[in-house]
Amino acid sequence: MLLSLLNRKEKLKFLDLAMHMVSVDGEPSQVEQRLLNMMLAEVGDNIVQEYHFSLSQDLEETIAFFADNHKTVKHIVYLNLLKVAMNDDFYNTTEHFFLENIRIKLSIDETKKKQIMRLVYKERDLRESAKRIVSH
Repeated sequence: MLLSLLNRKEKLKFLDLAMHMVSVDGEPSQVEQRLLNMMLAEVGDNIVQEYHFSLSQDLEETIAFFADNHKTVKHIVYLNLLKVAMNDDFYNTTEHFFLENIRIKLSIDETKKKQIMRLVYKERDLRESAKRIVSH
């Protein structure tokens, strides 16, 4: 969501963070993999061709890159990481601590975190409502 607003380098760095997010608790689930594919489509073909699907060696460097960025970029990154974590109905403590670490390093306060979480839940609810409507 809103990944198209990021510049080329931000998109590449975001994909790296997303790969770390889905790998923090083991291999990506099918739901996580599907969501990653949707995010890849959103960042654009030119970025997909450029991205190497492996974890960077320095996660802290990637986080620091975003910590020095504009708050809008930080919020977009955090929104999409939350979306990855909360989309598979299995939000575990490892993911929680990973996200909290990033939230703190990106200087995102609790109020903004709650606002972003509400967005993720609203999007999930809308998707579920659409599924029910088209199924009946």
